[in-house]
Amino acid sequence: MNKKLIFLDIDGTLTAPGSNVPPQSALDAIRAAQAQGHKVFLCTGRNYDMLRPLLAYGFDGAVASGGGYVFMDDQVLFDCPMTEEQKERALRLFAEGGVLRTIEARDASYCDPGMGEFLQQCSGGNSELLRWREALEKDLGIRPMAEYDGRPIYKVVFMCARAEQLAGAIRELEGEFYFLVQDLAGANCLNGELVNRKFDKGSGIRQVCRALDMPLSDTVGVGDSMNDLEMIETVGIGVCMANGSPKLKKRSDLVCPSVDEDGLAWAFRELGLVESHKNEG
Repeated sequence: MNKKLIFLDIDGTLTAPGSNVPPQSALDAIRAAQAQGHKVFLCTGRNYDMLRPLLAYGFDGAVASGGGYVFMDDQVLFDCPMTEEQKERALRLFAEGGVLRTIEARDASYCDPGMGEFLQQCSGGNSELLRWREALEKDLGIRPMAEYDGRPIYKVVFMCARAEQLAGAIRELEGEFYFLVQDLAGANCLNGELVNRKFDKGSGIRQVCRALDMPLSDTVGVGDSMNDLEMIETVGIGVCMANGSPKLKKRSDLVCPSVDEDGLAWAFRELGLVESHKNEG
């Protein structure tokens, strides 16, 4: 088959939400695919700092920060933080609505006080909400907002109890930013990401394709939540995890088993990215 570029979301797809350790079956499938000449990239809302532990597994690069920072091996293909004016306006509008903010620079993340307590009150949720709960509970490097030193940021993760808290920010910012609100999936709060309209996961994939002179028809994307929609709509073949968003499943070409049921390895076999052995159970 033609060599493929494979793009993988992390939380809820490659790993359990908040984890940096993929199942062995996923690692075996990724390495087998690479051995056959395919290239495998992370495609994630995480910033570079939060995905760094996974790079040790030998990925070919990443579409990071929701498409705002794209690299392949040691080459940076795209780098687009917010302007100072955009950052200050977004942070002010969220604060005025009582919305909790986590801001992500390339190599650090900072969150408002009270985020941990808020997350403890949230029941249910999607993979992104679970990731933040896990990250804060395990102290995975998210610093207090008081320590923010003004470095450029790429996106804002927002959380609040009611949709009306976002109304002011949406009214003033939606011309410049996407509000990627996650499916509630039983959660009693809203969470999502503010992402610059200059990029998304799909534009990051196109950057990689251009750099490697590969057509979009030879790309595969695997994700689980609605912040993967642009990826799924851009790639040649879109795959959603069984543990994923019902809306995303409807937009995908294939639904594979969940992350804790070796779903990624199943998808790689089903798509012919790796050999499927008859004696596999």
